[in-house]
Amino acid sequence: MKTSKTFLSASLLAGLLLAAVGGLAQKQQYMAACVAFYNLENLFDTIKSPNTDDSEFLPDGANKWTADKYALKQRNMASVVRKIGADMLPLGPTILGVAEIENRLVLEDLTKTPPLNEVDYGIVHYESPDARGVDVGLLYQKSRFQPLGSRSARLAIEGMPYFRTRDQLVVSGLLDGELMHIIVMHWPSRRGGEKRSKPLRDGAAALCRSIVDSLQGADPTAKIIIMGDLNDDPSNESLTKILKARPSIEATEKGGLYNTMYKHYQNGVGSLAWDDSWNLFDQIIVSETLLGKDYSTYKLLKSRVFNEDFLKQKEGRYKGYPFRTYANGAFVGGYSDHFPTYIFLVKNASKQ
Repeated sequence: MKTSKTFLSASLLAGLLLAAVGGLAQKQQYMAACVAFYNLENLFDTIKSPNTDDSEFLPDGANKWTADKYALKQRNMASVVRKIGADMLPLGPTILGVAEIENRLVLEDLTKTPPLNEVDYGIVHYESPDARGVDVGLLYQKSRFQPLGSRSARLAIEGMPYFRTRDQLVVSGLLDGELMHIIVMHWPSRRGGEKRSKPLRDGAAALCRSIVDSLQGADPTAKIIIMGDLNDDPSNESLTKILKARPSIEATEKGGLYNTMYKHYQNGVGSLAWDDSWNLFDQIIVSETLLGKDYSTYKLLKSRVFNEDFLKQKEGRYKGYPFRTYANGAFVGGYSDHFPTYIFLVKNASKQ
């Protein structure tokens, strides 16, 4: 197995860091980490699950989900993941949160699929109570990140005892020796309408906020990264008023949260398209402790929506939309109906 290129020369980072720190000594080295999120759009195996409704994704189901289609889907996902953040780290994300995966098996298969099998990824996954059986999970490069503990936080909605959705995954571990807390989420959908379903996402935001408060209560200097398909945009109340994720670094108070995707959303960049409009549901939010110009420890460098041309529909009414696996009920062999998002963290290796 290969390991990620951790150390980057100052010449590679100078253009990005110059504005932030005012200049760099050319003999310095920097460490970089890529943290990404990707909704894999219905990454199901072909095996009947007794506990969930996965009939749509079986060989005799509505999608005629065969072993060949599953293998192609895995190859597509592996090729995308390997390219995320390749502008700085050629072996793909150091840490990757994922959504819409059926179980641990599909993640194991993903990590064994070329070209992702060239990187030694570990897996954190819990089964969720979601009716369709889709979960969230975390992949991490074993040479870079060592989990210390994890848990699955369940969302309960008052007055809805039978409501079921994806759990929120909380993983704490050492990223190149530095303690980080990662929260991976897939909030309730807008099925039934945005307004009608709003209380469900507000509840999910409140659960995430309580997790953050607990982490910061135990350690006010905790470094926290929140990621997921939130089914809300950065400007929605669930993000701005309940989770309290700020739209800019300047607006982020001490102990607060900064939504790295807000500026992209303001600039009209989306991660999925519907009815001729774009949304940016796939977000990465960081704690204030990951901001600033002191690169003696990991700090945020930049964020991006990974919307390369090869991930887009090339023609027709949906030209420019994410090139998905199925379109209008037909298998088209694409990638996902979501674009991935990612951030880079950097620190001065000479200070270690």
